[in-house]
Amino acid sequence: MKINAKWAGWKIGVAAGVSLLVLADIVLCFVLWQMARQGPAEMAARRDQLARTAQELQADDARGERIRASLPQVGKDCEEFYQNSFLDSRTVYSTVDSDISAIAAKSGVKATDFAFKPKPVPNRSVSELDINMTVEGDYPSLLKFVNGIERSKNFYFLNQLQLAEGSTSGVRLQLDLHTYYRTEG
Repeated sequence: MKINAKWAGWKIGVAAGVSLLVLADIVLCFVLWQMARQGPAEMAARRDQLARTAQELQADDARGERIRASLPQVGKDCEEFYQNSFLDSRTVYSTVDSDISAIAAKSGVKATDFAFKPKPVPNRSVSELDINMTVEGDYPSLLKFVNGIERSKNFYFLNQLQLAEGSTSGVRLQLDLHTYYRTEG
């Protein structure tokens, strides 16, 4: 009987272990069942989000292709801008002088003391031309002159303005501006 008693304890231990494994399997099956119930909704939301992302990427790709296709035209436009907007180095001084003098005459002001200072722009086929001048006239005429400079067909950047009392009953305006011109090389 002693042998049966030893076997009886062992059988109870095995039965308890098997019972725990079966209980763990039941709990695991329940958890998997719950996850499977929630899965399709989450998967549908994820699928929709991935579809939106794919559409955005396709739109970005299409935009990139349109940009790539337009690059030759952009190059032509840049070359046209370069040729039409930047003055030629051979005529830059006379063109600027006549243009500004014409704007001054049209505005009714007197432009004097022109000073030019060229500055090369490194690694570019353009140079900068600093222009300093004095303009005298009444205030409305000076406004017309500045507006004429801004609307000129030539490319001028207004750096600085200084107002002072003029020699006559007008106002003196000291202008510092610059433009760019094409250079060879």
